[in-house]
Formats: sequence, structure tokens, C-alpha cells
Amino acid sequence: MSLLIAGSIATDHLMTFPGKFSDSLVVDQLDKLSVSFLVEDLEVRRGGCAANISFGLGNLGLRPILVGAVGEDFADYRAWLERHNVDCDSVHVSETRHTARFVCTNDAAHAQIASFYAGAMSESREIELKPIVDRVGGPDYVLIGPDDPEGMLRHTDECRSRGYRFVADPSQQLAFGEGPLIRQLIDGAHILFSNEYEASLITQKTGWSTEEVLDRVGTWVVTLGAAGVRIERKGEETITVAAVPDVQAVEPTGVGDAFRAGFLAALTWDLDLTRAAQLGCLLAVHVVEQVGTQEYTLGRAAFLQRLEDTYGAEAVKDIEPHLVTIRG
Repeated sequence: MSLLIAGSIATDHLMTFPGKFSDSLVVDQLDKLSVSFLVEDLEVRRGGCAANISFGLGNLGLRPILVGAVGEDFADYRAWLERHNVDCDSVHVSETRHTARFVCTNDAAHAQIASFYAGAMSESREIELKPIVDRVGGPDYVLIGPDDPEGMLRHTDECRSRGYRFVADPSQQLAFGEGPLIRQLIDGAHILFSNEYEASLITQKTGWSTEEVLDRVGTWVVTLGAAGVRIERKGEETITVAAVPDVQAVEPTGVGDAFRAGFLAALTWDLDLTRAAQLGCLLAVHVVEQVGTQEYTLGRAAFLQRLEDTYGAEAVKDIEPHLVTIRG
């Protein structure tokens, strides 16, 4: 069995300008704008939701199958992911487009000038899941994360038609997608992931009530930030799991992706939903306490100690036997 993780693969190029953009802008000449800024640093961060989730799963000892579209500039990123136990053999490589890229410059006043290049991401609609399944075996789950909307729809429809259990994780696409798209992406999902704001977008845009969403998905996992996680299933008691306390937050980007990695890892190990949420929350902390979505490392002793301090000895007893690749 395997985990197929479909979605965005991208890099972020982040720069800092020590002055203020506004000092270089002439308001009545904006229609003739032509400016440049000498930046003092450049950070290139690996990202993309599918890649972030796959990285987390690989760090927990699983070998996820990354499904997405990239450009020929993906070579270094691919090597990084493969070193962290991610199967990249089913990644589609575009012949004409670069890997998706976010380029952003911030100034001293926290103003931002940014551009997003979708690039090869648009070719994810060309990816069929069946040849991947034929190669790696039947999937435990196919997670369908934010990506080219047509690609997301194709993967979702194929999962429904072929009977693959799928996890709906529309995330950022909820802000841009309309009701018909969102309904198609979540209907029939074994698991639906969202944060609390996205949960409101889902009910607002689909026109479905919470109960009607639960008629159509097996489990709805709603992350609540510092308040933890809420898990809802039709006809069953709501499960709530507290977040890890005493977090030294640095940067929140990628926290939700790490949570999903921990949650899916636990389900793959046949642990229950409570343990899945606890492991997800614990892995998420390792992201929020670092700069970058894939810059964390897991040390066994510290990881288990934090797990016990937050969720108790029984949680350690259930999870520890599965952490066979985490050392130190």
C-alpha cells in the first residue's frame, strides 16, 4: 500500500530591501513606473503543499509518492526530496515551463512586491493516477491538495471512478474557487482537511450546511490554530485535540502541511483519529518553530519527550514503535 500526495510543488525566492518602496514611487507617474531595488539578502525556500507534506511523511519513515508537475529546473529540489525518502518517480516534468515560483521582496515598512508564476503546475491536469498505482500498488489514500484546478478535478474524478480513497485538501483554492468546483472536489472524500476559516468558506460557497458536508465526507478535520483540532464524523461525538503548548513560533508557513503529514502517517500505522491529530500537531510545531517549510529535523528523544509532556505516556506507547527512522 502507498500514499499518493498530489498538489503543488514550488520554490519561494524571498528578498529584503532595507529602505521603503514608497520613497522611490512618484504617485502621479505610476503609469510610467520603472524602478529597481537593491536587496540585501535572498532566501530560496523549498515549498509547495504536496512537497511539504511528502517531506513530513518521509521524515516519519514513510515513502510517499509525490504527484505533481515541475520544470527541468527541479533537479536539485528532487535530489533533496529523495534524500528525505520521497518517491519522485511519478512527478511530471514539463518540456516548456519552469517549476512554479513565488518571488517576493519586502521593505523596511513590511510593504511587499510579489509575483507568482504557476508555470509547470498547469500541466498537472495531464497526470493520470492509474499508471502510478500500477507502479507502486494500491493506495491507502490519495491526498489531493491545492494545485491547478483542472488537475485537482481530474484526480478527484479518477479517485471516485476507480475507488481510490481520497483526501480532499483544497486549501488555498477555496478562496478562488466557486461553489460547483468546491462541491466536486470534496464530495465523496474519505477525509476533508480545512482550517476554521476555510470551513466557513466551504459551507458558504457550496451552500451545504455542516451536516450536509458530513453527509458527503467520511471525516472532517478542522485545524483551529492554537486551539488545536476538531474532528467531526456524521452521527458520532466530535473529537477535540489540544495543540502543543509553549510553542516558540517563528514562521507559520507550512504548518498545516506538516499537520497533514503527521495525521496521515498515524492513519497509515492504523492508529485512531485522536492519535493522528496528536501526531499532526506535534509535527506542525517543528515547522512553526523554524524559518522554512522543510528545514526541521526530528530528534527521537526530544520528539518523544514533547509527545509525552503534551499527550501522555499512552500516546508515546502507541506512536513510538512506528518511529523507526528517527534517531538521537
